[in-house]
Amino acid sequence: MTPLIQDRTVALLLQGYGWLPDARRRAPDGDVVRTRLLGRTAVALHGPEAVRFFYDEDHVRRAGALPGPVLDTLFGRGAVHTLDGAGHRARKELFVDRLTDPAAVGALVARAEAVWHETFAARAVPGEVVLFDEAALVLARAVRDWAGLPYDDAQAVGLARDCVAMVDGFATPGPRHLRARRARSRQEELLARAVEEARAAPSGPDTPFEAVVRHREPGGSPLDPHTAAVELLNIARPTIAIAWFVAFAGHALHRWPGTRERLRDPDEAPGPYARAFAHEVRRFYPFVPFVGGLAARDLEWHGEPIPEDAMLLLDVYGQNHDPALWPDPYRFDPGRFLSRPPHPDALIPQGGGDTRTGHRCPGEDITVAVLAALARALARLEWTVPPQDLRIPLRRIPTAPRSGFRIALGRD
Repeated sequence: MTPLIQDRTVALLLQGYGWLPDARRRAPDGDVVRTRLLGRTAVALHGPEAVRFFYDEDHVRRAGALPGPVLDTLFGRGAVHTLDGAGHRARKELFVDRLTDPAAVGALVARAEAVWHETFAARAVPGEVVLFDEAALVLARAVRDWAGLPYDDAQAVGLARDCVAMVDGFATPGPRHLRARRARSRQEELLARAVEEARAAPSGPDTPFEAVVRHREPGGSPLDPHTAAVELLNIARPTIAIAWFVAFAGHALHRWPGTRERLRDPDEAPGPYARAFAHEVRRFYPFVPFVGGLAARDLEWHGEPIPEDAMLLLDVYGQNHDPALWPDPYRFDPGRFLSRPPHPDALIPQGGGDTRTGHRCPGEDITVAVLAALARALARLEWTVPPQDLRIPLRRIPTAPRSGFRIALGRD
């Protein structure tokens, strides 16, 4: 008789990022954890080989995998993340063309740098700012301009606030989750109305907004206004979420001042060190604890049976701190990535797989490029760190420095 496996949902909520690594340490085979979440059988996998297994669509499907509360906050109903097969590939092509093209990435990076410099140049009087909040506003204005979203400045502020709320509240019950739901509803309504207005007018400039507005599904039909709004938010929200990494970058520059000096060196930046620094921020600091899907059929992993429809989890935080992959993993060291780029099945802070054909985040190149650029810009500012709570609580998903990382400008 198979022993009853206890549901570990409450443990996940209490332990946060540490839950799955802790479960792996206690498991007979640390690369496989059998448990239950949300009343459902769950099997957690770990390691580069598991990444390849997990992102094989013959093994794992996304349709029905994301819980309703996550769809209603983070991704949106009908999003590309919920599709499989030909439908997923056709929809994702819309994102890949816009988010991985080097010219498009370069244009967004340039806009983010310009807005950053405008924002901090306008602060003629030294004072304190919360880096996380400032970065979110910079990124909201930049993605608005780059994507062609028909928002004025006040609406861009609202976009920053609401996208932060969507990410902040997707993984927890209570007031944060309610704020996230309200934020998504508000932005979907604004963007759906903008899509309808755009379709009633002649085609505009070639922007991501226009691409979504004019996109046709495999059967030839356009996206309904709600789904178009969802996908536009799936361009804006991940870009604004880079604010988490910018706050972490500030934390790293303060904790390891040698990295700040190196980023300020004109012989180093822009260059390989800035990208290596961005990769190490994404590896070292907690962002995604794990990603999930459903077993597409009865499977077996290293002798472990996985029944059809079981929840499959891929350990992200644990893999990014695995000493077998990253010697001395709790040492912050951008030098890891100077001699060679990270292997895509090893470094998975935003998930794994293939960008063009699979479920890997198409905005990963944007994240790395924007983070590298803003880390350089931050290193070159004059600032000090006033007394504050710089702890990063691993029980909270998503986490950040408790203070948002406050800096005092003009006092370097």
